[in-house]
Amino acid sequence: SATPVDLSDWIKNGAGTWNVAADKNSVTQTLNTNPGVFFGPGNAQGNQLSGSIRVNTTSDDDFIGFVLGYDANDLTNSDPDYLLIDWKKASQSSGGCLGPVGLAISRVTASLTNSSAWCHTASAGVTELARGATLGSTGWVSFTSYTFDLIFNATNVQVWVNGNKEIDINGTFSDGSFGFYNYSQANVTYSAIQQSV
Repeated sequence: SATPVDLSDWIKNGAGTWNVAADKNSVTQTLNTNPGVFFGPGNAQGNQLSGSIRVNTTSDDDFIGFVLGYDANDLTNSDPDYLLIDWKKASQSSGGCLGPVGLAISRVTASLTNSSAWCHTASAGVTELARGATLGSTGWVSFTSYTFDLIFNATNVQVWVNGNKEIDINGTFSDGSFGFYNYSQANVTYSAIQQSV
């Protein structure tokens, strides 16, 4: 029941330049800049989003990933409730903390600042919930394509990378859109995007 996703009606929030390909099924974020999101219409709970992610440069080592349960303007909303999945290539200090290498999922409940996004600062509204089973302290590799599957339900979220279940958490999760996320990382392509119920 998987169907290709037309990205031409997806919306940008925050920083970044998101260039949708002519086939409308892939998008590249080109800038090294503050946090940015590119999200789809409608609510996504009960659905699965799949595709491929690839960083097309050896420049920089920062965050790529996704948002789940995202509503328009949640980046700057003072009282949001969405999930942030981010994957960092290498550990690096910034904003008064060490941004650790690896894949993580966090709950965002305040406007996202550069510092809170980098540090996963619970007191500033970015509470880390889990790290990847095998990629929790392993970074992505430039010019390498990774398949992803995001399963988003009201009480369970799963994140699969290259067919391996990296994250599986239970809880109570707000509905909202699927989206792509970049922070301080240029030339990231999301492609072959499919959604299934």
